[in-house]
Amino acid sequence: MNENIDNIIEVSNISKLYGLNKKEASRMMKDGFEKDKVYKKTGVTVALWDVSFTVKRGEIFVIIGLSGSGKSTLIRCFNQLLKPTSGKIYFNGKDIEAFNKKEMLEYRRNKISMVFQNFGLMSHRDVMDNVAYGLEVKSVSKDERKRRAFEMTKLVGLEGWENNSITSLSGGMKQRVGLARALANDPEVLLMDEPFSALDPLVRKDMQFELLSLQRKLQKTVIFITHDINEAFKLGDTVAIMRDGKVIQIDTPENMSVNPADDYVKKFIDSADKTKVMSLKHVMITPSCLIKENDSVKNAIREMRQNSVSSAYVVDARMKYKGILTIDDAIKANNENIKLFDIVRKDALTAREDIHVSDIIPMAVEAKFPIVVTDEEGALKGIVTKSSVLSSLAE
Repeated sequence: MNENIDNIIEVSNISKLYGLNKKEASRMMKDGFEKDKVYKKTGVTVALWDVSFTVKRGEIFVIIGLSGSGKSTLIRCFNQLLKPTSGKIYFNGKDIEAFNKKEMLEYRRNKISMVFQNFGLMSHRDVMDNVAYGLEVKSVSKDERKRRAFEMTKLVGLEGWENNSITSLSGGMKQRVGLARALANDPEVLLMDEPFSALDPLVRKDMQFELLSLQRKLQKTVIFITHDINEAFKLGDTVAIMRDGKVIQIDTPENMSVNPADDYVKKFIDSADKTKVMSLKHVMITPSCLIKENDSVKNAIREMRQNSVSSAYVVDARMKYKGILTIDDAIKANNENIKLFDIVRKDALTAREDIHVSDIIPMAVEAKFPIVVTDEEGALKGIVTKSSVLSSLAE
């Protein structure tokens, strides 16, 4: 396989079956039978079936599914805690199943780390010693272990807690220790198996923010398992939805929300807060009346009357947004022989098309005019009305 520098992991047709009659079970799965029927007929449990996808370097790739969907089985295949029945997993273009003992040890110690739901910490060690444990296993010098553990403890917000016992920590703090321990080895990939699911909602929100902040600083590749669609959409650059051992859809949260692959995906994401996923480009509309900045006031009035609107959006020759012209201002300017440029209002709110709807709800409710959506160069892309924002809350 040729290495693609943009992809750090490639999963190719992975299946994981438990039981003796795997050959018959595989034949039935290929013929389209559901995993429950396969189990009744053959006694074989299909944990994963023909799963394929790529993970880009530096992204947060979220795998979501209900209990029994295969997501936790899949993540354990990445570090070979579980070996697939068939298929391949490539790390930086290399088949990890083909690693010899030395290569596998290097891979597990230095390339990939796992953060578990139940923290996996040692109660007889303090915070620093827990964080440094992986470095100790690697025979890193004591001074270097201490330096690195202190650095990671500070990074996850536990400065001042280095010498505290694990039993004295809250759930959120324990998870920070687990995250610091995983980061101490400076891995290329972090595997996170529902790490925040045992935390209360407020602490969970803090840890989600912490993960996003750390990822921006360190640019690690994160493969994150969850059953919470809001968590998946908040964290994921890419989201994969699993069902019965299969991947149903892989997409960005935005595209998945707008274009679900089937009714199962649609039903799954119906509970998500779509205002935190959908961008303005999904709710904006095209303004019905545009005026060029060098138009006459009379022509502007005529355009607004023809389109039955009381305001128009003024742009230059390259469609860059310049302001809003109201019919009242235009009529007054026409009577007083004032140029259009002098009466254009600049007080309409503007926003980029990739901003989430949730970010502009307070502004939209209070805004006098629709919010003007522009691209990076300031070109007019559309407008977002108060009604379109509020209606998105009910979807």
